[in-house]
Amino acid sequence: MILTVDHVTCYRYNRPARALVQSHRLMPSNCAGQRVLNWTVTVTDGIAGGTFRDGAGDWIQGWTVPGPVSEVTVAVRGAVETSDQAGVLRGHRELTPPDCYLRSTPVTRADAALTALAAEAGGAGEALDRAHRLADLVADAIAYEPGVTEAHTTAAEALKLGRGVCQDHAHALIAVARAAGLPARYVSGYLFTEAGRDHEAAHAWAEVWVHGLGWVGFDAANRCCPDDRYIRLGSGLDAADAAPIRGIARGHGIERLEVQVAVQAVQQ
Repeated sequence: MILTVDHVTCYRYNRPARALVQSHRLMPSNCAGQRVLNWTVTVTDGIAGGTFRDGAGDWIQGWTVPGPVSEVTVAVRGAVETSDQAGVLRGHRELTPPDCYLRSTPVTRADAALTALAAEAGGAGEALDRAHRLADLVADAIAYEPGVTEAHTTAAEALKLGRGVCQDHAHALIAVARAAGLPARYVSGYLFTEAGRDHEAAHAWAEVWVHGLGWVGFDAANRCCPDDRYIRLGSGLDAADAAPIRGIARGHGIERLEVQVAVQAVQQ
């Protein structure tokens, strides 16, 4: 499948910022499941900085916008050829050892309820089977409902609420997988959805390390493993660590953020 992406992020400030510095994780890597056909990232009045591949195999690009600046637009446009790999990440270059992803963060820390949920999957059997059971348990425990959680909602809070979005499903699955002794990480990317589906084009899921197989993706929000509808951007310990755009503005103004994402399938 060939997917096109049109992703526009606009930052507005009620008082001009003196300068803006950003770090982008907006370039998909080529691997067995995806091949970048064309891809551009533009930043209004931005000066491109260094580009490098981090230990997790993701491309990082730095940008600086000199001020005073009242509005900045980051536009991502491109096309990627995708194929279904049954969720298995193959051919992806990275150096970070999987055990590094056993470390919890404040939003993925397992409380008593998450630890109990992890125990329901059992400690016996193949790691892949346990990972599937954990993903099913998270999907059953947290119903997909936009607008009920926030960017800083923790996995424990989402589980207690019983509702959330893809970020909450990913955080909860990461928490229970780590509690079960399985390295897990957060993945940001894009999802092509058919008309009438609730899920947004900017998407997130989790990857669990299975010894002998590698990283396997699980989208608990959609009760599936990533297939050719998905474009993988980058990964991290949690949503903040894997954020496509991170940055800081120098000044005392209030920032307002607007995001529009469209993913379409085109005929090959």
